[in-house]
Amino acid sequence: MVKKNEFGPNGWTPERIGSLKGKTYLITGASSGTGFEAAKILASKGGKIVMLNRNPEKSEACIAAIKQEFGNQADVTAIRVDLGDQASVKSASAEILEKVDRIDALMCNGAIAQVPKRAISKDGWESQMAVNFYGHFTLQALLYPLIEKSEGRIVTVGSMGYDLGLKTIKFDDLNWDKDYTANDAYSQSKLAQIMTIYELQDRLAKAGKTEVKAYACHPGSSRTALIATSGSFMMRMIFGLMKLSPLTQPAENGAYPELMCATEENLDQKAFYGPTGRSNWVGPVGAHHIEPHAKDKAVAERLWDLAEKETGISWGV
Repeated sequence: MVKKNEFGPNGWTPERIGSLKGKTYLITGASSGTGFEAAKILASKGGKIVMLNRNPEKSEACIAAIKQEFGNQADVTAIRVDLGDQASVKSASAEILEKVDRIDALMCNGAIAQVPKRAISKDGWESQMAVNFYGHFTLQALLYPLIEKSEGRIVTVGSMGYDLGLKTIKFDDLNWDKDYTANDAYSQSKLAQIMTIYELQDRLAKAGKTEVKAYACHPGSSRTALIATSGSFMMRMIFGLMKLSPLTQPAENGAYPELMCATEENLDQKAFYGPTGRSNWVGPVGAHHIEPHAKDKAVAERLWDLAEKETGISWGV
């Protein structure tokens, strides 16, 4: 039985967003794709946007484009962060806490995907795990006190790729010293991201910290530069052909789930949000099924403890 979309047959759309004047949104990976589209829509509603991008030149170009479209009053700035480098994440977090007085939503949108050849980050982790998981884990933890003070939200942008690899975390070989494949490693990083957002929900509830909301969502199959940026030649070819089919959607539509999780009231934190059409790749945005292995409590607890040990960062929850 197909679950009825709570937002109607057309699903959630940005028309539901009211004025965001006085609210602040931080977005990782906002220099292109769904992150940039999310920034534009939030700016159009009067929100203050802080882009967290690796490339300062791209950030400046995005800021200029948004101001050209919505006027110089658009409040959009950028702080440089390389999610694949823990020193950069920690430095950026300190700068954010110095310059930003509130966080209504931290939108963890940035990612790399389908890296064809195994690479190890400066901190000694497989590159997709380093960027997608550990980078965001540390960023969330360091910004958590301000998010809590702001009664804000943490939005993790996962992927349906969480279900396209191993159905658990490969604790005995997280760096893929053996049997590396681009897809399996990417799937692990996205599964880890999703698992820890549900674990965070449990920890916040247990600590009685109900002011902070944490959500998991995904963009479906959106026409972005993600695969072109880090994927193999074959993956770029495959996704290039997919872009010509009805199995993909514009990047703007791919931004809807994270925008909903950042702004919509009374969402179910236990849900998984994204397109509800064919294979959850495209279609009206709403809550849909998530496989049980993504909410395996024992694995999530072990992963959380490992992440704190690896990063040296404790959330205190």
